[in-house]
Amino acid sequence: MEMSVNWVAVAGAIVVGMAIAWVWYSDWGLFGTVWRRLTGVSVEDSARVGKRPFAVLVASIIVTALVLAVACSVVSGFVGGDPLWLDLAVGFATWLGFSLTTLAQHNAFEQKPVRLTVINSAYQVTLFLGMALAVGLLQ
Repeated sequence: MEMSVNWVAVAGAIVVGMAIAWVWYSDWGLFGTVWRRLTGVSVEDSARVGKRPFAVLVASIIVTALVLAVACSVVSGFVGGDPLWLDLAVGFATWLGFSLTTLAQHNAFEQKPVRLTVINSAYQVTLFLGMALAVGLLQ
């Protein structure tokens, strides 16, 4: 079984991940204003903390892209093929097994609104599937 990381696929997944985050959470995006209302994070709050959250986002998306590329490579090597649906299955399983479960736990114990959990979970599944799609298409 051979494992290799396609750095073009990783870079593509990073671009896709950043685009999804921007469209999802920006003030003009799909859920930016609702997210602000549910979290209580104002535009002024965001300005006050500066670029630190953006740096965390970039670092997280880079790690996610790399891990998805490695996971897709391992699964592809194990199965002996590289169909696109398999990359999407890896993205979905990663979201379901790690992302959704952790977010649901934290939000439940922190008593976050269910709507916020749904918005963030939908973002994460879109993120994981979009990035896995990029990895699959660019391999």
